[in-house]
Amino acid sequence: MTYPISRAFRVRVARIEHLTPHFARFTFTGEDAEHLALVGPDQRIKILVPFADGSETDFGLFDEPRPGMSEWYQNWRLLPDEARNPLRTYTVRAVRPEVAEVDIDFVLHGTQGPASAWAIGATIGSALTIIGPDRRADLAGYGGVEWHPGDAVRVLLAGDETAAPAICAIVEGLAAHVEGHAFIEVPSAADIIPVDTPSQVTVTWLAREDAPLGAHLTSAVRAWGADRGASRGEAPEDLAADDILWEVPAEVRGDEYAWLAGEAGVITGLRRHLVRDLGIDRKTVAFMGYWRTGRAEGS
Repeated sequence: MTYPISRAFRVRVARIEHLTPHFARFTFTGEDAEHLALVGPDQRIKILVPFADGSETDFGLFDEPRPGMSEWYQNWRLLPDEARNPLRTYTVRAVRPEVAEVDIDFVLHGTQGPASAWAIGATIGSALTIIGPDRRADLAGYGGVEWHPGDAVRVLLAGDETAAPAICAIVEGLAAHVEGHAFIEVPSAADIIPVDTPSQVTVTWLAREDAPLGAHLTSAVRAWGADRGASRGEAPEDLAADDILWEVPAEVRGDEYAWLAGEAGVITGLRRHLVRDLGIDRKTVAFMGYWRTGRAEGS
């Protein structure tokens, strides 16, 4: 039997762990959750957020044979606004196929956003749908992973709270010989989460408190750049196209690699600083605008 590279999984909440005031770890389980694969440390999946009454509109996600993403996404987009469940992107924190469990860390930022509102109101047994890779499929072409450092031994990771689960997972899995820095900006000092790593990467948590979003993260990366110094050799590239919000090098060569993710305006500014001001080869910088201020996903 041939399985699609990704599929929908009906799951329910098995456990909720409140890590900090703004982070909660949800453990989900379901009838076929053991088939959800973990392809890479920063793996993205989609969640279909139920309406307030717990319902989901049927748009063919569970049809047989299972539809591909282009088909079900088009069906979702064609639904009337009032019938379209919100679709949001999250990072898988861990999977345990032997017990059919998957962990996802939610950022709790009030009830204005549908995913945060759902998480705040969810209880044990609350249901939702996860769309992610099926371990029974050929996952060679799965595109939901962006951490591809090649043979790099010096790394820079930077992001806000939406990137914290991915950064933590990446750092936890680094080899002992890898060195570098990881900067994570979070809402408050109470949101700092201990991270163990066998590597030589230093993890620095930046408490935003009352500062503007991204201010501390930008300052930290610029200070890192000042210590590193500018690259010598060819002139740095001019990156004038700030409308590009996501670019990941297909193949990284060399010993240095940067991974940036979070609010698009902040992240494009950091990428511009690395490439234009410091002269870092853009082919060694992966940057992902996970979200954009004032714009909902899918809009």
